[in-house]
Amino acid sequence: MKDIILKAENISKQYRLGEVGTGTISHDVNRWWYKIRGKENPYLKIGDTNDRSTKGNSDYVWALQDINFEVQRGDVLGIIGKNGAGKSTLLKILSKVTAPSTGTIKSRGRIASLLEVGTGFNGEMTGRENIFLNGAILGMTKKEITSKLDEIIDFSGCSRYIDTPVKRYSSGMTVRLAFAVAAFLEPEILVVDEVLAVGDAEFQKKAIGKMQDISKSEGRTILFVSHQLGSVATLCNKGMLMDKGRIVDCGTVSEIIEQYLLPESGETKANLYLPNVESLNSKKIFFTKIETINSNNQNTDYFGFNESIKIRLSIAIKEDFKNVVLGIGLQDKFNTRVCTFMNNLVDIIVDNSKDNFTVEVIVPSNIIAPNHYSFIFALYEFNGRVYDVIENVCNIKIHDTGTIFSKYEGIDYGNVIINSKWEII
Repeated sequence: MKDIILKAENISKQYRLGEVGTGTISHDVNRWWYKIRGKENPYLKIGDTNDRSTKGNSDYVWALQDINFEVQRGDVLGIIGKNGAGKSTLLKILSKVTAPSTGTIKSRGRIASLLEVGTGFNGEMTGRENIFLNGAILGMTKKEITSKLDEIIDFSGCSRYIDTPVKRYSSGMTVRLAFAVAAFLEPEILVVDEVLAVGDAEFQKKAIGKMQDISKSEGRTILFVSHQLGSVATLCNKGMLMDKGRIVDCGTVSEIIEQYLLPESGETKANLYLPNVESLNSKKIFFTKIETINSNNQNTDYFGFNESIKIRLSIAIKEDFKNVVLGIGLQDKFNTRVCTFMNNLVDIIVDNSKDNFTVEVIVPSNIIAPNHYSFIFALYEFNGRVYDVIENVCNIKIHDTGTIFSKYEGIDYGNVIINSKWEII
C-alpha cells in the first residue's frame, strides 16, 4: 500500500495583472482622476513608471492550472522547468505561504520551507532567537529545539555571529542558518527552492549530503527545485517537469531531465556556430565556422550511439604560427569535462601559405554514452597565450540505438563506454 505523505488535487493559482487597489476608496478615486487627465499615478513608488504600452491592465494570468500529483514518504522529488513554469508558485502553495485559487493540498506532518533568502527570519532578532522562532513555527517545543541547537549552529558555520541580529548577516550566512534550522528540526516534508544557489560550493555539497541523509536514513520527504541539473540528478529519485503552469510529466529523475533537455522544435536541428564578425577584429587566429556532421554528411545535433561524430572547423590565420594547439573539449549536461581532443596546427596544415583552412575531427562511434553534450573549442599555446576560445556551443544529443542501454534502463552509465576485451581464462 502506498504511503502518501503529500497530495495536490486540482491546484490552480490566478494572479491579476496591472493595477490593484491602493487600499482606500479615496486614493483609488484620486488615482482614477489623475489617470483620465493623462497624469502619472500619484501613488507610484520611487522608480516605478506607468506602462501604457500594453492593453488590459485588469487581465488575469493563471500561474498554475490543474496541478495533480502525489508524493510518497521518503521520496525526493526534483521539480524542474524553465523560468516562469510555476515551480516557485507551487512550492509557496505547498508551504501555505499563499493559498491556491482552486484545489486542495493534503499533507501528513510538518512542512519546513526554504523559499527565499531570509524567509521566516526576523531581521532584528539574533540568529539564536530566530532558531527558536522557526522551531516554534514548525510546532517544536523549546526542549526539542534546545536539544538540536548545537548541531544547527555547527552545521550553519555561523557560531561566531549567532548572537548578532540577522539583518547584519550576508545572504550566504542567512541561507546557511535557514537550511540548518529546516533540516535539523526534523520536519516530515522539507521544501527547498533555488535558495541553495546562494551558498558557496562547499556549503552546497554539505547541504546536498544532509538532504540525502534525512531522506535515506530518516525516511523524510523532500521537494527540491533547482536549475542545477547535477544537484537534481544527485539528490532526487523522482522528477516532475513543469511548463507554463502545468505538469508536463512525472517519472524517474533521469527520464525527466532527459525530457527537459530535448529541443522544442523536434528531434533534430542544424548544428552550426558562426562568430560575431565584430568580435574578430582584434584576433589573429580564430574560428570562422564550426559544425557537427553525421555519417550521412548532414549537419545535425542528433547522433546515434553507433554513429561517429564529425566536427568540421574553419579557421582563419592572420599571422605566422609555430606552437598553436587546436583543442576540443567535450562537456556533459552538467558542464563537467568528459574528454579532450587536441593537436598542433603544424601537424595538421600542409600548406602554410594559406590564411584559411578547414579541418575535420572524427569522434569514433560506440564510445560516448547516450546523453546531452556540448563543446569547448580553443586555439592556444602551451605558454599561456590564448588566440580564441568558444564555450558551450554545438550542443549534441547522443541517443541509444538498441544496444545494452535498452536492456538495463535507469542505470547511470557515466559518459564514456570503454570498448574493452573480455575473455575466459
